[in-house]
Amino acid sequence: MMRAAVVAIACVLVAACATKPPPASMASLPPAPPPGEPQDVAGMAAAQLRIAFGAPAFMRKDGVAEMWRYDGASCKAFFFLYPSGNDMAVRHVETIPHSAKEAADPICLNALRASPPPVS
Repeated sequence: MMRAAVVAIACVLVAACATKPPPASMASLPPAPPPGEPQDVAGMAAAQLRIAFGAPAFMRKDGVAEMWRYDGASCKAFFFLYPSGNDMAVRHVETIPHSAKEAADPICLNALRASPPPVS
């Protein structure tokens, strides 16, 4: 009888350890970026991005994806590139700061664009 009670208590303790913690509430998650991509950069190939914006200040690879960061005097832009055929292409872009209605501020993107090459 005593042995059955010990086994029962052990089973209850093991079961208590196996329970999952409660999921994080939605309020604790950061807000998702606003939808929509600027039409002039959505789908842009990596080579086109370099021509338009120059060399990034920082690049990071995460698996097959790449993030290119461009730094300006008053803003930063983050381009997220994914495989597209034999190249990489922009699938998402965000700027800091940005408005609540769009993830990428067009004024920031225009300020970060590289100067056009001189005409010879």
